[in-house]
Amino acid sequence: MQSFVNWITFSPSLLDAITRILVIRFSSIGDIVLTTPVVRTLKQQLDGRVEIHYLTKRSFASILETNPNIDQVIAIDEKVFEVSEALKSTHYDYVIDLHNNLRSGQARRLVKALSFKVDKRNIAKWLYVQTKREITPIGHIVTRYLDTVKALAVEDDGKGLDFYIPEDKEVSLSQLPAAFKSGYVAYAIGGTTPGKVLPTPKIIELCNQIQQPVLLLGGPTDEAAGKEIEAQSTGTVHNACGRFSLHQSASLLQQAEVVISHDTGLMHIAAALQKRVISLWFATTPQIGMAPWRPGKGSEMVEADCKKRPTGKLGNRGWQDGEVFRIDLGRVAGLVNLG
Repeated sequence: MQSFVNWITFSPSLLDAITRILVIRFSSIGDIVLTTPVVRTLKQQLDGRVEIHYLTKRSFASILETNPNIDQVIAIDEKVFEVSEALKSTHYDYVIDLHNNLRSGQARRLVKALSFKVDKRNIAKWLYVQTKREITPIGHIVTRYLDTVKALAVEDDGKGLDFYIPEDKEVSLSQLPAAFKSGYVAYAIGGTTPGKVLPTPKIIELCNQIQQPVLLLGGPTDEAAGKEIEAQSTGTVHNACGRFSLHQSASLLQQAEVVISHDTGLMHIAAALQKRVISLWFATTPQIGMAPWRPGKGSEMVEADCKKRPTGKLGNRGWQDGEVFRIDLGRVAGLVNLG
């Protein structure tokens, strides 16, 4: 019996054992950034060697490839079938499904490991949209992500979100106009749906009330609006939309004095970078669980004055009459200028 105990204690194969975990979240930028506390706590709190694999869409893989808590990123273009052999041939101890849809369900069935899936609280969110009251608890999405793994004795470490910028993606301020080298406000002007985006004339009005130089950030689809805002603003405004990669835009967020953002992915990246974030809410609302998670000191959420808000979960309806954009721009500018 003693020799058996010694074998159990000193066997190299057991000492080298790895707990391998597959985390699933296919999209989008903000949602993936919001999963990083789960990845970090799994990696750092479970006993022994832990290996994290992350299944996502190829267009978002770069967000994860720089994260030191992730050992392997598995990317698909559209279908889980593209990586089915890799999933079936890898031994996973657990699957953490933070997307919980038909596609992620296909991945869970391929892996055949003990799996946990996030509670999306869709009924609770639907009730909130319909009644404007939290009839049943919704909770922040990060809390629900962490609840997904609580059976593994993993808990919130209080450290917020993670976003890692590679050295070769850091942007020198020499690439910006001279006026921006002494400090600037970054404004993420984009959004995935029209109800999340302040109309261009109102953005111009807001920029005109801000005392500091304003750097406009966004993707290629925001470039035309950025040009118009830059051209029509009376203050110092520079359009950088579509000119920098996601990591380069994050570098510019990191160097800003304060960040203004719509309900979009750059808002969550700014929170991960511990920036002071002034987030603007129109058709959507932070009460549905997507508020900035533990952003920098002095952050504020400014919501439009419209009784029919939220008009939907995604900001893709109920915005056409413009009521959801009735926001106090003077208050927003004041929060920025006081900083």
